[in-house]
Amino acid sequence: MKGHDRINSSLPDELILEIFRYLDTKPSRDAASLVCKRWLGLERLSRDTIRIGASGSPDGLVKMLSSRFPHVRNVFIDERRSITLPFQFGKRRRADHSALSPLKLQFAAGKTGPEDYETETYYLSDAGLAVVGDGFSKLEKLSLIWCSNVTSLGLRSIAEKCNALKSLDLQGCYVGDQGLAAVGEWCKQLEDLNLRFCEGLTDTGLVNLALGCRRKLKSLGVAACAKITDVSLEAVGSYCLSLETLSLDSEFIHNKGVLAVAKGCRVLKVLKLQCINVTDEALEAVGIVCNTLEFLALYSFQRFTDKSLCAIGKGCKRLKNLTLSDCYFLSDKGLEAVAIGCTELTHLEVNGCHNIGTFGLESIGRSCASLSELALLYCQKIGNFALSEIGRGCKFLQALHLVDCSSIGDDAIISIAKGCRNLKKLHIRRCYEVGSEGIVAVGENCKFLTDLSLRFCDKIGDEALVAIGNCHSLRYLNVSGCHHIGDAGIIAIARGCPELSYLDVSVLQNLGDMAMAEMGEGCPMLKDIVLSHCRQITDVGLSYLVSKCTFLETCHMVYCPGITTVGVATVVASCANIKKVLVERWKVSQRTRRRAGSTISYLCVDL
Repeated sequence: MKGHDRINSSLPDELILEIFRYLDTKPSRDAASLVCKRWLGLERLSRDTIRIGASGSPDGLVKMLSSRFPHVRNVFIDERRSITLPFQFGKRRRADHSALSPLKLQFAAGKTGPEDYETETYYLSDAGLAVVGDGFSKLEKLSLIWCSNVTSLGLRSIAEKCNALKSLDLQGCYVGDQGLAAVGEWCKQLEDLNLRFCEGLTDTGLVNLALGCRRKLKSLGVAACAKITDVSLEAVGSYCLSLETLSLDSEFIHNKGVLAVAKGCRVLKVLKLQCINVTDEALEAVGIVCNTLEFLALYSFQRFTDKSLCAIGKGCKRLKNLTLSDCYFLSDKGLEAVAIGCTELTHLEVNGCHNIGTFGLESIGRSCASLSELALLYCQKIGNFALSEIGRGCKFLQALHLVDCSSIGDDAIISIAKGCRNLKKLHIRRCYEVGSEGIVAVGENCKFLTDLSLRFCDKIGDEALVAIGNCHSLRYLNVSGCHHIGDAGIIAIARGCPELSYLDVSVLQNLGDMAMAEMGEGCPMLKDIVLSHCRQITDVGLSYLVSKCTFLETCHMVYCPGITTVGVATVVASCANIKKVLVERWKVSQRTRRRAGSTISYLCVDL
């Protein structure tokens, strides 16, 4: 009854907080906090994570957030993210501007006019980082992405005040050895450390951290740190005996460092290497010693051969995930050794390994029955028989990615469709031998398909999408550049796939307004649509679409000559949830620009 609050009078704080934990999205939590003052206070107490753009004020944004959300344990600060301030220039918002005056402006992004919202970008300084340490003393996870003004001084203040820190991401921060040594000295619980693009670090800093964190450190990432060498990895191998994940991207790491980690970190589970100076010697040691390895990714290797994979196959029986990218000297022999030895393999990616062909992948199909995801990128020597064997032996396959595989055609796709009926995700790009026949087989056999991408496959036409219309759970569809697809195919999708939320039909010259009208009627859950380079779609079709798809969030429609200023205005006015509209600048009126604000994005160059 009006005037009677039956919820607040009956439920204790603890129960309402428990309910808030089931609100897993920020908009839902924000909406709940607006119900009443009690819920606002409780919601603030329940927040454990904040994500903000970087700020240069020790008393501004960070201080305000720390006072409002005292129980935050995870802080993500990304200097690439700008802060959009909800005020306009002029007397009406002068008070709001002065309220934010403690924020020291470092850079102001360009504005297109006096009516636009002001977007300002701030840089996190050591003083701001000190406020993070003071305000969030229970901090467990801190991510500082490209915060280039942060130095060792700021990092030391965090280390001294946040002793419970377990995860630290310093990607792109120019911190020095003293800061990292302070982390090792004070943060004894640290488990996860990312040092990608930390150019100011040397072996001294990482050695000191390894000494301090010792048995607690479980994950370490190092990339593009020119002054970190094998000396650091020797320290990690000697002291960090609990290390489970190691990611290395460096031309300054050699066999000696990888050997030290392999021999010292006997519980290593994840190893990612992009080190051109590492050879068979190091990888053979990994195969011999690291029998707990589950994930192995080798990128841009040019100095090791099948000997390495033979050792991995012989010793790493628990391997589940294998990525081979640009490994030019690997052949079918190495992949066969992995298939025979690592029968628990569930994920395999082969990218640009030009000497791996049909026979190697046939071995995977015969031996790895648990394979659930397969990605073949730029594999010119892998043909139809390979995927036929996968279809026969890998009944649990759920995801297949094919990019620029010129020898794979309809026969392979038919074998996958008939053998892997649990397939949920199929991505094919520029495989010119794949046509409608293979995709029809997918529609007839793979009823659980939710994600389908067929980009620039010239032989696929409407009949393929008519069959896919039987996959009623489809949520994602990308048919960009499939020139033979027109209204009939998209209408079949609209009538058969009511759960569709993403659609990319860019560069379809035969697609018109009729398909857009059917899409509006049949797919009310649509959130993202890409219409760019569709020359036959006009304002009429767009109007039908947006009138029914009320959840639409993004709409890309550049180089659509039939869509005018009226169509753009219709999208902005009709879609309450719209977040991004990509269009030519000249198609946006002043009125639409004022209404949309930062929602509209423009091409860099208008033709």
